[in-house]
Amino acid sequence: MTVPETVSSALRDAALALSGVTPAPRLEAEWLMAHALGCSRSNLLLRHMGDPAPTGFAPLLARRAAGEPIAHVTGKTEFYGLRLRVTRDVLVPRSDTELLVDLARQHFADHPPKRILDCGTGSGAMLLAALSVWPNAQGTGLERSAPALDIAKTNATDLGIGDRADMRAGDWTVPDWSDGLGQFDLVLSNPPYVATHDPDLAADVAASDPHEALFAGEDGLADYRILIPALPRLLAPRGLAIFEIGSRQAPAVMAMARESGLRATAHDDLAHRPRAVAMWHETGDDR
Repeated sequence: MTVPETVSSALRDAALALSGVTPAPRLEAEWLMAHALGCSRSNLLLRHMGDPAPTGFAPLLARRAAGEPIAHVTGKTEFYGLRLRVTRDVLVPRSDTELLVDLARQHFADHPPKRILDCGTGSGAMLLAALSVWPNAQGTGLERSAPALDIAKTNATDLGIGDRADMRAGDWTVPDWSDGLGQFDLVLSNPPYVATHDPDLAADVAASDPHEALFAGEDGLADYRILIPALPRLLAPRGLAIFEIGSRQAPAVMAMARESGLRATAHDDLAHRPRAVAMWHETGDDR
């Protein structure tokens, strides 16, 4: 009689199988196993290590071992402590983007924002993270992709903040796109910023994330050229905008801000690479 493989032994083998795919093979194996069991990772480690391995684990492992992003395999990811649904229709939110929310928290430490705008909300990650930080704020998430918009609305509902998150269709490449939006205390955006022929773009990112959320013309700056000139009318008098940028784009993005009458500063991520530019009215308080 064959003894069924246990969760513990399956995890050991899975970590070996993923060793060349991810820098965290054991951790990702545990995430996949927890997903197959329908439980949390902590519950897996505390209560299920001696159980028979579920039959659904092997197909999940095979997909990840073939290079499919783990967020697509499980249909979920974590951003700023929030568990979000993701599909191939949205950019998988990455930990580097959490810097934008951290910068906003620092700036608004003593005067919470009341209205927040997220341009290109995708899964809703940044807007929902901000609304989780400021429970009295209202947010608007603009998204031109209908499938992505559905995901953002679902995430807002799942998190219980759908009544404060107005996820709506919006496309800043069309004329008068910002009419009627009003002014915001905080404007966030992780727009497309990859150059069309960028040799540094990771192959797995190019293969898995939606191209309309990645590419922005030959120099990767096309969307900034539209969004930044709109900021003077979108930002409230003491408002702040924070945009994610590519590691070599800070000088160009800051120049656009100055041309639009805004002040700007660049901020590095944990790897000491420029990752965000904060912008505000020239006549506003110094940041």
